[in-house]
Amino acid sequence: MGKTPSGETRQKIFEFIKARLLAGRPPTVREVQQAFGFRAVQTARQHLEILVAEGRLAAERGKARGYRLPERGRARPTVLVPLLGRVPAGPFDTAVEDLEGYIPVQPAGEAGELFALRVQGESMTGAGILPGDVVIVRRQPTAKTGDIVVARVGDEATVKRLRLRRGRVELHPENPAFEPITPPPGEVEILGKVTELRRRF
Repeated sequence: MGKTPSGETRQKIFEFIKARLLAGRPPTVREVQQAFGFRAVQTARQHLEILVAEGRLAAERGKARGYRLPERGRARPTVLVPLLGRVPAGPFDTAVEDLEGYIPVQPAGEAGELFALRVQGESMTGAGILPGDVVIVRRQPTAKTGDIVVARVGDEATVKRLRLRRGRVELHPENPAFEPITPPPGEVEILGKVTELRRRF
């Protein structure tokens, strides 16, 4: 049996990388090497560089997972946002920051520093945020009344709608079965504002 034509192999590599990028798990060059059984990592790198030269991939130099899909036309740039564990949308629970992977996001306007969290609990169902959903969060220390935020008290975090009343921070659920949370002054930290919601069906 003859060797697979290099163009056919390269197409398979492109499809592999595209699927990984869309799943939020960008591969390293060595992972490409292992996936296709190349003896040398340089072989995988050569295929990737040809895909970059053809305009099918874009490269961010100096990054281990620096290959991405190129921007097309006027489309907003795609950035890979780290998915950091889970955040409860109910009673406070310990915030977990275990990196689960990356999520491709096309942020509107200035992206700032983004992160993603998987939601637990049912206190925000009235805002359309269900258990298991992923929220995209812009990291910022302040927010406006009415914003949906990720807030932390001590080592505990939650996602709620922010209300500012007479200088006090109130964290309101969007489910009548849950009570608002009013942390003591100075004991609440706004981690960021929720800007987007992702859900798998």
